[in-house]
Amino acid sequence: MEYSLKTCSQTFSENIHLASSKSESNRALIINALASFKGELQNLSTARDTQTMIRLLAATDSTADVLDAGTTMRFLTAYFGINNQKKLMTGTERMCQRPIGILTDALEEIGVELDFIGQKGYPPVQLKGFSVQKADSIKLKADVSSQYISALLMIAPTLPNGLIINLEGEIGSIPYIKMTIKQMEAFGVKVIEDWVNKTLSVKPQEYVPCTYAIESDWSGASYWYSLVALSPYENCSIKLFGLKENSLQGDSVIAEIMDELGVNSVFEKDGVVLTKKEAKTVFSWDFTNCPDLAQTVAVVLVAKDISGTFTGIESLKIKETDRVLALQTELGKLGGNVKEETKNDKYVVLRTAQELKPNVKIHTYDDHRMAMAFAPLAMLIPITIEDPEVVAKSYPSFWSDLNKIIEIENYQV
Repeated sequence: MEYSLKTCSQTFSENIHLASSKSESNRALIINALASFKGELQNLSTARDTQTMIRLLAATDSTADVLDAGTTMRFLTAYFGINNQKKLMTGTERMCQRPIGILTDALEEIGVELDFIGQKGYPPVQLKGFSVQKADSIKLKADVSSQYISALLMIAPTLPNGLIINLEGEIGSIPYIKMTIKQMEAFGVKVIEDWVNKTLSVKPQEYVPCTYAIESDWSGASYWYSLVALSPYENCSIKLFGLKENSLQGDSVIAEIMDELGVNSVFEKDGVVLTKKEAKTVFSWDFTNCPDLAQTVAVVLVAKDISGTFTGIESLKIKETDRVLALQTELGKLGGNVKEETKNDKYVVLRTAQELKPNVKIHTYDDHRMAMAFAPLAMLIPITIEDPEVVAKSYPSFWSDLNKIIEIENYQV
C-alpha cells in the first residue's frame, strides 16, 4: 500500500486532538503493574507499542513477542526478570538485531538468570528466574539508550536491597530519565538524583496506587509543527490539544526548535496554537536529549533550504531502522543531503542548488517516524509515502488527522 499526498492548495486553520504519549503510557503501565495493577491509568495511548505492552502484561504465555516495540522489549525484560517470570523475550527480525546486552548484563549482575537463544547481547532472551539479589550497586553505560536506565529504575524499589545505578559516559536523553523519575514519584517512590556524580539511588519502597492521566504526545506534535513551518500560507494555524507547556516529555523542546525554523507557539489552558513566523537561515542543535525529533527537523531544513548541523544522533542507528542512513537515502531523492563528519561526531544537513524534486516515493523502512517526518512535504510538493500503515506504532490516527488539511489519494477512513 502507498499514499499519494497532493500539494496543499489553500490556507488552513485546524484543530488536532493528538494521540496520547506512548513514552508516558508505557512507563505508567510498568509502574502500575509493580503497584499490583491497582492504579487507574487515564488517556492511555492507542499506539501499537502501548497496546502490545497492555496485552503482554496480561498474558500468561511463556513467550512474550513484543513485535517491533523497543521500549516494550526493554521494560518488560526487566519487569518479567525480577518478577521471576520465565518468559522468552522475542520480536520481529529487526527487533532481534537491536542490542539489549547492556540491560541484560545489569539484570544478571542483580541476580536474574537468563540465556540468549542466538547471538549474545541480542534477543531472543530466555528469562530463567530471580530468587536472590546479588548486587545492589551497578555500573551502566549511559550514552547508548536511556531506556535501559528507565527499565532498571522502575524495578529498583521492588528489589530487596534497592539499587544504586552508577552512570558511565555522557548521559543521553536525560529528559526521558527524569520523566521516569517523575512518574515513579507520582506512585509514591522517591529516587535520589545526583547528576554531578552520575548516580541514581533507589531504596526499597512500595509503589502506591493512584490515578494517573497521560499527556498528549509531543513527538506526534512535531509533525504538525513541521506542517506549519513548510506551509506557503502566512495566515495558517493549527491548535494541538492536550499539550502542557511544562511537560515531562523531552520532545516538548520541539517548540523551541521550531521557533528557529518558523513556527510560533502560544500555550492555552487546553493546548498550544501554532502560527507561522520568519525562520532563521542557519540551524544547529544537539539532539542528545531528543533524538526522535531529528528526522522531522532534517526534512524541514532541506525543504526550506536551511543549512543545519546535528550532533547527538548516534542512537538513531539502532532504532527501528538505521535512521541516519534512511535520512541520507530519502533526502537524497529530494535533492537534499546528510553528510557525516565522523571526526567531529556531527551530521550536516543541506540542500543542493536544485529545486525540491516532486512526486518522489519515500520508503519508510518499517519506521513510523520516517512516514510522518516526510508527509509534511506535501505542503510544497506532491509526494508518495510507501507502507503508510507503519504509523500505527505510535500515532494510529495520523493519516485521518492529516487528511483534514492535505488530500490523500487512496485514503479510506
